[in-house]
Amino acid sequence: MIIIKAKMYVSLQFKLQLNSLDRKKLLELMRKQSSVIKSAYKLLKDKNSHNQIYQKLRQRFPDLPTKYIDSAIYKAKQYSTDKKVVFGGKALFERLCKNRDEKSREKLKRKWKEQRQGTLISVGSKADKGNRLLRFESINGKLHLRITTGNREFIYAKVLREPSSEKDKWNTFLAMLWESSKSNVYFPYTVELKLRDGEIYGNISFEVPAPDIWLTKEYGVIAIDTNASPLHLALAEVNPDGNLLSYQTISLHELIGLSKNKKEYQEWLIAHKVVEIAKEKGKAIAIENLKKVNKVFRGDGKAKLRKRLHYWNFKSLLSKIERTAKLNGIEVVKVNPAFTSVIGSLKYAPQLGIDKDIASAYVIGRRALGFKEEIPENYLKLLSDKEYLEYAIYTYTEKEEELKEQLKKETNQYKRNAINSELKQVQKAKDLLLEKLKSLQGEPSWEKEADGRNSNFHQKAWQVLKVAFLFPVLGKVLPRDLSPLKPLLVEGVWNRVRRRLVPLEVGGTSR
Repeated sequence: MIIIKAKMYVSLQFKLQLNSLDRKKLLELMRKQSSVIKSAYKLLKDKNSHNQIYQKLRQRFPDLPTKYIDSAIYKAKQYSTDKKVVFGGKALFERLCKNRDEKSREKLKRKWKEQRQGTLISVGSKADKGNRLLRFESINGKLHLRITTGNREFIYAKVLREPSSEKDKWNTFLAMLWESSKSNVYFPYTVELKLRDGEIYGNISFEVPAPDIWLTKEYGVIAIDTNASPLHLALAEVNPDGNLLSYQTISLHELIGLSKNKKEYQEWLIAHKVVEIAKEKGKAIAIENLKKVNKVFRGDGKAKLRKRLHYWNFKSLLSKIERTAKLNGIEVVKVNPAFTSVIGSLKYAPQLGIDKDIASAYVIGRRALGFKEEIPENYLKLLSDKEYLEYAIYTYTEKEEELKEQLKKETNQYKRNAINSELKQVQKAKDLLLEKLKSLQGEPSWEKEADGRNSNFHQKAWQVLKVAFLFPVLGKVLPRDLSPLKPLLVEGVWNRVRRRLVPLEVGGTSR
């Protein structure tokens, strides 16, 4: 059960889009309620009670829904009855009176008329599912404002508003709407529409509950790793002592072909599903801090992956998960995702026999709980083997020559970009191993520093391990099957690797 601790009042703006017929109906409705507001203000100045004002206005405006009259009185009470009020704006009215230029006067007159007659407000309540007359609803995955124009008559206006960032309170409002639609527990929100420069703008006001965090990382975490190929979320349940309890994946592939609006709707569904899993398992949620991700990554020249990443934004989904979790009192822990994939692939995937993406999620979970990842001793031993390093360098040299030949023959620019990208990776890997080989001639200090006390050395150690084992042993830079590494990791059996090596001559590698 969520205990409400405090509330924060939030006001957000948006814009509406309507067809010409619905726009005409809305402008007429705004004109009517603007008149009701002015009438309510006059009655307030004459010291009429709320009930007296309501009854008089009901008789004067019988075709207007009663809630609009209540809301008009609410709006009128915001004006001071001790001073003279000029509806449409006093300053604008004075400018209009003084201006003699016909063209600019017409412009001022239109603006003053908009402010004087272009208001529509509806005060919300829980009993009215948030708001009876101006209610937000999702249609085909796109947010609309349902506007009541009469007795059971509505028009629907498309809401033109996108979150400006992951911290935008609009995300919170959308999460609250989604939660209320699922739980049938509604929150009140007040909507006020304004006509400005011929466009319809809206303002929504509501209170954001600040629930106590009742599910914290003290109970463990559900860690989430985002993946582009294949497109899915990997979830790992990690208990407080850092052990893996369970895991699963959530496919996102079916979202690729959807329109932006439908994708938004599906993302909220997925966010709710993740939060339900966290509640069921009794765990907090750990996610990647995507601000730390390299922004220049665009698929490394691979057309299919580049296209997929162009139409996908993991920040949007993770932001929805974070907002939904917080509204449910669940702690969200953000961690730096650096090397989580490498550590998962090299350490936990072969050791536990799990997918590399699940292994990466597992590392994210352990990192969120404060655990440091020590490099397995058997890996360090093999990385200090000069003969093995010479072999690993030899495999990259061969691959480098192969890619250079492909580059000479390839004429397609996109394919050349992909080859160039792979060539740079191979050359960088080769340089790292050459640097490591040279260090064996002196003091191999980086292994001693790679125990987590020095983060730079620690990260470099995992980077060297990646290039030393994945491609030389498994033949791929990012293989999915990492089980062949288990003998190296667990048993320290070097001979199984050495059988794969080409014969070595003294002083270097050869065929």
